[in-house]
Amino acid sequence: MCPGLSVSERPDPTLSHHPTFGKFVSAWEGWATDEVVRRSGSSAGVLTAMSGWLIDTKQTGRVIGSARDQVKPSRTVPVIIMSREEALRSAGSRYAPVSNLPLLQSDAAENAFVGKPCEASAAKQLFDANEVPDESRPVLLSFFCAGTPSQAATEDLVRKLGVEVEQVSTLDYRGDGWPGEFRIGLNDGTNRSMSYHESWGGHLGRNLQWRCKLCVDGTGGHADIAVGDYWHADANGFPVFSDAEGTSAVIARTVRGERLLQEAAAAGVVRLRPLDLAKVAAVQPLQVTRKNTLLGRLIGRRLAGKSVPKYRGYFLFRLGMIDPFNSLKSIAGTYRRTVSRMGPNR
Repeated sequence: MCPGLSVSERPDPTLSHHPTFGKFVSAWEGWATDEVVRRSGSSAGVLTAMSGWLIDTKQTGRVIGSARDQVKPSRTVPVIIMSREEALRSAGSRYAPVSNLPLLQSDAAENAFVGKPCEASAAKQLFDANEVPDESRPVLLSFFCAGTPSQAATEDLVRKLGVEVEQVSTLDYRGDGWPGEFRIGLNDGTNRSMSYHESWGGHLGRNLQWRCKLCVDGTGGHADIAVGDYWHADANGFPVFSDAEGTSAVIARTVRGERLLQEAAAAGVVRLRPLDLAKVAAVQPLQVTRKNTLLGRLIGRRLAGKSVPKYRGYFLFRLGMIDPFNSLKSIAGTYRRTVSRMGPNR
């Protein structure tokens, strides 16, 4: 069941399939209709809006999510969300280690879940192993993930702004705009910030947990609904991180996820319009490259004498042959980095 050991994707001829984003029922460009929710969320507030709506309509008693620690704001903790207001207070990405699964109970009437793709995979595989009927499972909501930075990466980022962690009273990685800035509030009432490009691209994204670099699913493939940034692109097709109104790629991966999205849209909670996932792939090059070169990273690590997770149903050999040159580079690079970490005694 643990996605650190094995992840399986079973074929389903009734669903559509994309080589990067996996199986899905439908794909949408979407955003929260409430402007406060939309601006508070990391991209467009869809997960925040859906969480509040699920509770308001009594489709679930609570939602498991993440938020900054009220005692140590530089840290991230799992939380139980019981209202729209609590969902709003938990809005925004948390680029730090946190485990939401211990709070999850396998009761659809009492639980919904927002978590990393690996956590959604663990939950689904656990429910599968225990033969929990689909209609009795909690709703699983997830998001596009490029990997989890270490806690030390957050603390180093705070120090780059010229203060110590103990001086921080609030810490947000994104939000209040799209993509928003890395922002800290200090005990003396002042604030400091850093652009998303600098905080994620220059620091947090360079300090990922090693397991994340071997991840087969960064887009919530086992969730009912998965959401990710649908970046604007420049004339050359590259993502643009200039501040704008947030918009998300929203993927309904199950029939239940599709039903919930349509009901939320009909209730005016989210706005949806059809989206071709090929357009999402064009502005999510990291997800595409990571999936296409994963086979090379797995081979490189095995050649260095290390174990790797077992993946079934992801067509990794076929994806690895799309760009053989980069796959070979991934083999060599992963082998070299793995051996160097092993040290002289190996």
